[in-house]
Amino acid sequence: MDDRTLIDRLRRFGLSEKEIDTYLCLLEHGEATASTVSDAADVSKRYVYSVSESLAERGFVEVNDHVVPTTIRATPPAEVVERLRADVDALRPELEERFARVERSAEQFEVVKARATVLKRIRSLLADAESEAALSVPARYLSEVRGALADAVDRGILVLLVVAGVDPNPPDNGPSDPDDAPDLDGVATVARTWREAMPTILAVDAATGVVAPPELVGRTDTDRQAIVFAQAQIAPVIVGSFLGNYWPPASEAWVADPAPLPAEYANFRHAVLTVTLHRRAGTTLRVTVGGRRTDDDADVELTGRVADVRQGLVEPTTNEFPVQHTLVVDTGSGTTSVGGHGAFVEDVEADLVRIESAD
Repeated sequence: MDDRTLIDRLRRFGLSEKEIDTYLCLLEHGEATASTVSDAADVSKRYVYSVSESLAERGFVEVNDHVVPTTIRATPPAEVVERLRADVDALRPELEERFARVERSAEQFEVVKARATVLKRIRSLLADAESEAALSVPARYLSEVRGALADAVDRGILVLLVVAGVDPNPPDNGPSDPDDAPDLDGVATVARTWREAMPTILAVDAATGVVAPPELVGRTDTDRQAIVFAQAQIAPVIVGSFLGNYWPPASEAWVADPAPLPAEYANFRHAVLTVTLHRRAGTTLRVTVGGRRTDDDADVELTGRVADVRQGLVEPTTNEFPVQHTLVVDTGSGTTSVGGHGAFVEDVEADLVRIESAD
């Protein structure tokens, strides 16, 4: 390898021209004083000391400042190469993950033409859920996603489920069809049923999801198509449609027991649900909220007693509009309204809510 190739390759590891000159000089001398390196590399002694400290931080040299005059010794090349190799190997997983995220973000939409594929995508997205999943599904296909729903509930995910095609008021002699009485135990945090057919909708973590027309999931002889999406701008709109258009007219059929306290949530709707259920059980609650003020975006942390809740997740609902979920906190010096991500009518937009009993 000629000198130019060697210099070019050293430059790839972030070494400047003067650093390379100093390092190659030290390799030729093994160990030398700053004066020797200064003369050989045609730089000042002061610069040699500065460059040597930089090279030492990266493992290329060792500075022996316990002797007079100070000497600088080149680290054995095998050690340098091994350290560089380890650094590169350590970089690889993070680089690959970032590259994979770019690839995934580029694939923001997938057109799906088969019911089996829709159900497969629902199971996959539920398996990846980290905080919340809102799903509507026909009763006849609930069994296809039951395992994935139960796993999400077991992981502590807020699962809001609407089962479509269910008669909320079956005949007195019992349901005429198994679809009229789905077993909802353990497959949702809150579940509702609706008599009519509806689109199959899934929104996970306000980031990904599925939208499929009723015909695609309910029939085999259709040319209708579903969309699987991964776009943060679209997912909140889908969640809003789910909570605003399909959740209110459906009939409440299942509500899980409230989570034990203390509990901490980054998902604000889950925090609101837990507060609601515990307050209905007669528990006085205290919350600590971290977030920012909606009027000036200033960071804030507040602690106080829960004075009121406005929500539309469980009956009876108390919100003023379908997507409103608000905690009113009495801090001792007044009340503060707290909302979730994107809050605009509340005083505070919460990032984290800790709930504990005040009794």
